[in-house]
Amino acid sequence: MSEMNSTNFIPLSMPNISGNERKYVDEAIDTTWVSTGGAFISRFEESIADYLKVDSAVACQSGTAGLHLAMVALGIEPGDEVLVPTLTFVAAVNPVRYIGAEPVFIDCDDTLCIDAKKVRQFCENECDFDGEKLIDKATGKPVSAIVAVHVFGNLADLEELVDIANTYHLRIIEDATEALGSYYQSDQYSGKFAGTIGDIGVYSFNGNKIITTGGGGMIVARDAKVLEHCRHLSTQAKEDPLYFIHDEIGFNYRMTNLQAALGLAQLERLEEFVTAKESNYERYIENDVKLLPFREDIRSNKWFYSYMTDGVKERDRLIQWMDANKVQCRPVWALIHTLKPYEGSRNYQIEKAVYYHDKIVNIPCSTNLSESDVNRVSALIHEFEQGAG
Repeated sequence: MSEMNSTNFIPLSMPNISGNERKYVDEAIDTTWVSTGGAFISRFEESIADYLKVDSAVACQSGTAGLHLAMVALGIEPGDEVLVPTLTFVAAVNPVRYIGAEPVFIDCDDTLCIDAKKVRQFCENECDFDGEKLIDKATGKPVSAIVAVHVFGNLADLEELVDIANTYHLRIIEDATEALGSYYQSDQYSGKFAGTIGDIGVYSFNGNKIITTGGGGMIVARDAKVLEHCRHLSTQAKEDPLYFIHDEIGFNYRMTNLQAALGLAQLERLEEFVTAKESNYERYIENDVKLLPFREDIRSNKWFYSYMTDGVKERDRLIQWMDANKVQCRPVWALIHTLKPYEGSRNYQIEKAVYYHDKIVNIPCSTNLSESDVNRVSALIHEFEQGAG
């Protein structure tokens, strides 16, 4: 075992809370507005909207809640099919089942995001289009939407996906839960942030995200009416809050004022956090650590770093070696189409997702990672490559 194992523990991804967080949370507490009402919620929504260059935003309890609201507000119905990636966190797909629809799992490309070319092939070769609806020939079910997840701060090919969606009358839900701050720098969407191109975009502020509210999410949408429907649904669909009149099935999905106070302070430092992510990524590269690249035609927030091993055995041995030396690492998610809840679900030409699943190890990437931390992680990886562990 390396002599380095006596040093401090290095977590995979931890929050950086060293700005105005305590000040704003104390202000929220002093007002006694600590639940799902209060000024910090609207301030946070307005600040996110300003940052993303959109008209408005709706805060909610989590990214998962945001995706659920998105699917309801877009009118995806029970029995519909939704095209989803298999290489992602399960929360990107579970809301499809919440509404009684069925996922169809699609492979990833080399960005780790859903493979837009295979999405097109599925639509062209596996479906019929009658001019209004796209029908899966194998199941007879209508395909109504695509969930485009921007994995680890990389960006999916929205240019291609939007063209497909326009051709076949599909909705696009952008899961930008890992990509706040990432934006396109070329082609038709230059300057557009992740989450602002599809019909609805959803962000997450979980504890390991680039900014955090402890747990929380945010929704943006192209159609103001759709976004306001999300807001309405998130507050139990109150038509008349005084007399408790509810006009449809709603949800307890609104963000709390305390969470929003934390998020507002975090958002003030988002660009600083992106710079830190970029700097640490480059330091790993300078240390000859084999990390997957991000798209060259985007500004990525570089949320997570992916080290490539030679296969499952080496992947698992590296994780164990790093753990023994007090460095937290993890494999990429289990492919969702292989999980018990999704046994028997339709999947299409899944190849690269298996390749990357078997090889990727996510290594420490916190925004408060020090240069010495990066050097220590790098040295441990090189020790492993030379036969340690």
